[in-house]
Amino acid sequence: MIITTTETIPGKEVTQILGVARGSTVRARNFGSDFMAGLKNLVGGEVNEYTKLQARSREQALKRMIDDAERLGADAIVNIRFTTSMIMQGMSEILAYGTAVKIQ
Repeated sequence: MIITTTETIPGKEVTQILGVARGSTVRARNFGSDFMAGLKNLVGGEVNEYTKLQARSREQALKRMIDDAERLGADAIVNIRFTTSMIMQGMSEILAYGTAVKIQ
């Protein structure tokens, strides 16, 4: 599966648009991460616990988007994007989406 943030794939021709492929995950912080983040807030710097949580969440959303595109019969996903939104205090959704296409 080719995935790209561009609208086209060099050397390939899009022959069919299959629709939007999407994948999301909703994650909540936990007490351990919040405690460590609170300590980090006193001295400053990167909050590694949250960075790791975000990275895992992005990868899961990306995998789910690819799975969705495969169900549509896609060869590639073009113009992919990520977005995030807060669901409630301490809980957020990460959404990966793009256009599932057939290529030649």
